[in-house]
Amino acid sequence: MEVTLKNLTKKFPSRDKNNPADVIAVNHFDFTIPDGMLVGLLGPSGCGKSTALNLISGLQKPTEGRIFFGEDDVTELPPENRGIGLVFQNYALYPHLTVRQNILFPLQNLKGKDKLSKEVMNEKMLEAAKLVQMDGLLERKPKELSGGQQQRVAIARALVKMPKVLLLDEPLSNLDARLRLQTREEIRRIQQETRITTIFVTHDQEEAMSISDIIVVMKEGTVHQIGKPQDVYDSPKNLFVAKFLGTPPINVFDGTIRDGGLYIGEECILKVKCLKDSTGNALREDEMRPVYVGIRPEGFVLSEDGALTCKRNRVEVMGRDISVVSTHPASLNETIRSIISADNKVNTAEECVKFQLLPHKVFIFDKETEERIEFEA
Repeated sequence: MEVTLKNLTKKFPSRDKNNPADVIAVNHFDFTIPDGMLVGLLGPSGCGKSTALNLISGLQKPTEGRIFFGEDDVTELPPENRGIGLVFQNYALYPHLTVRQNILFPLQNLKGKDKLSKEVMNEKMLEAAKLVQMDGLLERKPKELSGGQQQRVAIARALVKMPKVLLLDEPLSNLDARLRLQTREEIRRIQQETRITTIFVTHDQEEAMSISDIIVVMKEGTVHQIGKPQDVYDSPKNLFVAKFLGTPPINVFDGTIRDGGLYIGEECILKVKCLKDSTGNALREDEMRPVYVGIRPEGFVLSEDGALTCKRNRVEVMGRDISVVSTHPASLNETIRSIISADNKVNTAEECVKFQLLPHKVFIFDKETEERIEFEA
């Protein structure tokens, strides 16, 4: 089911007497979610991603804008008539019911022409339980299950009616690291098997990037970038997106463009040309311009004659890779993390380390707007 959001806006009245202006939780959200895709709504706490999900589900009404499921305008429809499946962060299972009864519950509430026979309900329940690999634990109650198993039951309950759209609100937040990894892989497997259009809300960029077909990066109610996870990581539109995506996070420096070169401090780290601002307008290459320079951790190459000199702090061996932790006066990060292959040998007798930089892992951002400046190296 294709989901289209047109100018979707949600405002809440302010509770601050000193600032009576409305709080804008979602600000003119325009997006079409293709049929059968898994889309991750990603951003820090308070960015509006859960509010957007609640608007799509019908739990909240938009201040402005419309919501379409396919060709149908569902903006005014109550949640129960939208054909959605909703999975919450806290599972929301009925503690006195077994796994079987929890999954059956939505089917037992169908009325009129949608009412099903017991045989059909049991068939659908068993099919949903098998899909989440819980068919062997049907007689257990929620307290007898692990957190990951409870979340699987919640997903099965949402899927049992084969909804048009599946909505997942921070479904992995209550799980430990190992269970989060396992359960997110299960969510992706289930979505690919059912091909149900799925919207997944999370603040964890690793979760969103690992399982989503498309990610939507949000901040303060505004959409900053939409795209395939790798495309957004490789081509962030602004400094916020660049800093939000990536583990370890991107290293950010104060820099300068001058004389056809990109400088950090007094070192020219790259020769740059064909500079363009975010609107595509060409910049003068001979113009001196203060900028932010973002370098991904994997963009550093250890080299004795490297262009960038940093003061070595320590070296962390991580098996396959080595993390060189260093500092630089122009760095906006407290420390700089450079991920290099374990085949490299870091001379720990030297106080400084030198790096060449991979141009496609270096980003330039306007100092005022924080929008990305495109360049050729």
